[in-house]
Amino acid sequence: MTRFDIAIVGGGIAGATLAAELAPHASLVVIERESAAGYHATGRSAAFWSETYGGPHIQPLTTASAKELAPYLERLGALHIGRTGDAAAIDAFLDEFAGTGVELHRVAPAAQVPGLRPEWTLGVFEPSCAYIDVAALHADALGRVRRAGGALWLDADLASAAREGGAWRIETTAGPLAADILVDAAGAWADRVALAAGVAPIGIQPYRRTIAQLRTDPSPRAGMPLVVDIGEHFYFKPEAGGRLWLSPADETPVDPCDAAPEELDVAVAIDRMERAVDWRVVAVERRWAGLRSFAPDRRPVYGFDPRVSAFFWCAGQGGFGIQTAPAAARLAASLLLGRARDADIAHIDPAIYSPERFA
Repeated sequence: MTRFDIAIVGGGIAGATLAAELAPHASLVVIERESAAGYHATGRSAAFWSETYGGPHIQPLTTASAKELAPYLERLGALHIGRTGDAAAIDAFLDEFAGTGVELHRVAPAAQVPGLRPEWTLGVFEPSCAYIDVAALHADALGRVRRAGGALWLDADLASAAREGGAWRIETTAGPLAADILVDAAGAWADRVALAAGVAPIGIQPYRRTIAQLRTDPSPRAGMPLVVDIGEHFYFKPEAGGRLWLSPADETPVDPCDAAPEELDVAVAIDRMERAVDWRVVAVERRWAGLRSFAPDRRPVYGFDPRVSAFFWCAGQGGFGIQTAPAAARLAASLLLGRARDADIAHIDPAIYSPERFA
């Protein structure tokens, strides 16, 4: 039987970046149930980096990821908009990030979004927001794993895992293996992987998020930022070729699955956009859905299970898994290897992400 120090279940951005950090220090395998890694949440991301996205518990991981993400980022900017009745929400948003170092400015939103309806008078601009080249980031992480001698098993759905003789005996559809440590980076399937290993689940819930690619009249203006409703009922951003990506910011609880968009969600998104801007939708060119998976308190989970010490959680990244991936991977690797945290993440308290909070 093939033996590894570490087996990581899940080849999306969480598993890939963690594997890239661990591979120089341990023999490891990434077990991926699909025929291509990153098929679900990673491959269907809206692909932007925003320091405010996810709230103040996520911001330190996002900001600490900026340096490593720099080669994959392209400036975008984000404009958070509201109407008169949203003044308290705008104030609360600014207060949340006061003192964090995140740059935020009150602005008149109409200057940045042609056709913005007149009731949308409130705006906060976040200049650091950027596009992420997710495909390149993910591929480079897997490349680092391979160069360090790590293995990637595709079409390897986990059937069971059990502790035998101080190691995990793991059965997959690609064959059996053994590992000293089992890492659960399975995204929407994280609780199912835990159950297959005899570990109590912690309540990782997948939610469907819908995105549509549109052509509009007028087309998005060059240099237009990501536009986000302060109430998080929609967001849209310009894409290449004068196209627009639009989401109703939906979060529909679902079982782990190959998510598909619902026509109603696309219609809701268009209706919400048209209430914000005086644009005509010319065509809906594409529509898709992905899964965002949250722990009960909406914070990610990094650390050894409090009851099963050789089972390590790397799950619950919600919709911010890609933008936090570099710092999160280094934090998780330090916990798994029992090493001091790097200087640029030393200020991040791992206890707020520990699975012990669910014990």
